[in-house]
Amino acid sequence: MIAPRPVFNLDLLLSYAQWEFNAGQQDYRAGHLAKARQEFDLAVDSLLESGVDINGDPRLQAMFQHIVETVSTEEFAAFREGDGFSEQKAEPAPIDEIPEMSVPAPGTADPKLAANAEIELASIRHDLPLTVNEYVLTYLNFFRTPRGRAIVENGLRRAGRYRPMIERILDEEGLPKDLIYLAQAESAFQPTALSRARCVGLWQFGAPRAHEYGLQRTWWVDERQDPEKSTRAAAHHLRDLYNEFGDWYLAMAAYDTGPGNVQKAIERTGYADFWELYKRNVLIKETRNYVPIILALTLVAKDPQRYGVQVNPEPYQETDKVKPGQPIDLRLVAETIDVDVQTLRSLNPELLRMITPNDTGYELRLPAGTANRFLSEIADIPPEKWVVWRRHRVEEGETLTAIAHSFRVTPAAIADANDLDLHAPLEPGQKLIIPATEKSEVALGKLTYYKVHKGDTIASVAQQYSVTTAEIAKWNHLPSGKLARGMRLRVYPGGLPQKESASAKSPKPAAVPPAVVSTVTIGPSPKATGAITYKVQPGETLWSIAQAYHTTAQALRDANKFLFTRPLQVGDQLTILPPHP
Repeated sequence: MIAPRPVFNLDLLLSYAQWEFNAGQQDYRAGHLAKARQEFDLAVDSLLESGVDINGDPRLQAMFQHIVETVSTEEFAAFREGDGFSEQKAEPAPIDEIPEMSVPAPGTADPKLAANAEIELASIRHDLPLTVNEYVLTYLNFFRTPRGRAIVENGLRRAGRYRPMIERILDEEGLPKDLIYLAQAESAFQPTALSRARCVGLWQFGAPRAHEYGLQRTWWVDERQDPEKSTRAAAHHLRDLYNEFGDWYLAMAAYDTGPGNVQKAIERTGYADFWELYKRNVLIKETRNYVPIILALTLVAKDPQRYGVQVNPEPYQETDKVKPGQPIDLRLVAETIDVDVQTLRSLNPELLRMITPNDTGYELRLPAGTANRFLSEIADIPPEKWVVWRRHRVEEGETLTAIAHSFRVTPAAIADANDLDLHAPLEPGQKLIIPATEKSEVALGKLTYYKVHKGDTIASVAQQYSVTTAEIAKWNHLPSGKLARGMRLRVYPGGLPQKESASAKSPKPAAVPPAVVSTVTIGPSPKATGAITYKVQPGETLWSIAQAYHTTAQALRDANKFLFTRPLQVGDQLTILPPHP
C-alpha cells in the first residue's frame, strides 16, 4: 500500500499523520522496529514541517502530544535496546535498606555488645570522633543480623575497588580518612546507587548540591556517578560543612539534611551538639539515625571479625585514561582491547549510555596497560565511524560470508576495510574491522525527546545534548527562542550527521590515535597534481591511507613495490599517485 502524500489541507494533514502513526504501531507490534521508527518520525515530521502552527489548532496539538507521548513511553523502549543509546539502570541505594530502628531505653542495651565495642574503641586507630552509646549500639546490633551483615559485607567488598582513591583525595583535602564510611552508609560504594530521594552515586548527591559543587549531568554522563569526581566534590562539601559547624557530627547531619535544617535546630534549642539535638527531637528521624549508622559502620569496618562480618575486598583497579576526542561505542572499545563491555562500564560508571560524550575533554578509563594498544588499533577505523563500526575476532570455521551476514554487511565491504583477498580463507583468531553499510548504520544523532522543566533554557538543553542553541531552535521551530514548562523538544544528541554533497566532498585525513592527534603531520593535499610523498604515522594502515587519498590499497602497493615484500611500517615514505579521473 502506498501512503497518501501529505498536503497542507488541515484534515488531510491530520489524516496523513494518523496514517503514518498507525502504520508505525502495526510494524512495531510485528517486530519491524527500524521501519516503525521511520514511520513514527514521518508522523511527527509531517506535523512539524507543514508550516501550520501546531499550538494554534487543538486537533493538531492533541495529535502531536499523543504521538510524542506514545513513542516516548516505556512500551517503545525496545527501540533503543542494543544500539548503545539506552540509559543504564540505577541500583537501589543501601541507605534506604537500613531500617529505622527503635532505640532501646537507656541501660537496656546488650552489655556484652557495649563492652565489646568499648574494647575495640580503645584499641583501634581513628581520625574521626567515635562514640559508643545506646544509639550507636542499636545499629551495631543490627549489623550483626543476617540482613545487616549482608549490607556491610557488600559495601566492604566493593570498598576495596575505591579505597585508595578515596583516602588519597580525603588526605589531599585535609579531611579525616574515616569519612570514607559515610560513602559506606550512603551507597555501599555502588556508583550507580539511586535513593528514594533521587540522590545518586557513591556520595548520594542530589541534583542542586551536585550542581553547586561542579558535578554535571547531561544526556551522556552523570558525574555524580563518577567515583573520583564525586569524591572530590563530597570532600569539598564536607570541608565546607565542618568549617560552618566546627563539629564532625553536625557536619555529617548537615550532609544528610542540609546545613539550613541543622542551623535552625541549633537556633531553636541553643545547643550546637548533635546528641542534644537528637534527644530534643528537632531533627528528622532519618538524620537522627544517620550519624549513629555511620559510627556503627565505622566500628564494624575497622574490626569486622569482632562482629562476625567476613570481608573479601575487591582489588583496587588501576586504569589508563585516554581522550577519544569524540563519541565512541564502548563495544568497539571492548573489541579493540579484548575486554568485556561490563569491565568498561564498571570503570566508567558515569556514562549513562554505551556511547562516550561528544566532548573533546572527556577521559575514558581503560584497564591498566591497554591505552597504547587502544590508541594504535582504533586508528584503523575512521573517527566518524566509532559509534557505528565494530570489530570481530574470527572463530574456527567462520567464513567471510557468514560474518558479513551476521553483521548485515557485504563480504566485499569487510574485505576492503581489512585489505583482504575476498576469496582467501580466514585464520582463527584474526581480528576484522566490520564496516557499517547505509542500511545498518545507526546515526549518532538519533531523535529523542526532552520535556522542558522549570528553569530550562535553550542554552541549558543544548549543553546537555552537545548541540547548539540554533539547532534546538531549528528542530523545534522556535523563532522566539523561548521555552515553556512542559514542552517536548525534538533533540538529536550530538547533532545530525553531516551529509557530504558532491561539490563539498574533501579528503579526510588518515585516522590517527585520538590522544596523539596533535603530533601527526598530514601529507600534502591529495588535490595536488602529480605524485606526492607521505610519511606513515603510528596506527595507520594501507587501507586508512588509501581512504584519505581516494585511492586503493592495491594502487599504493603498485606505486611502492617494497610493500609486496614486507608489511607497512611507521616512518615509511609512500609515493601516492593521483587517482585516475
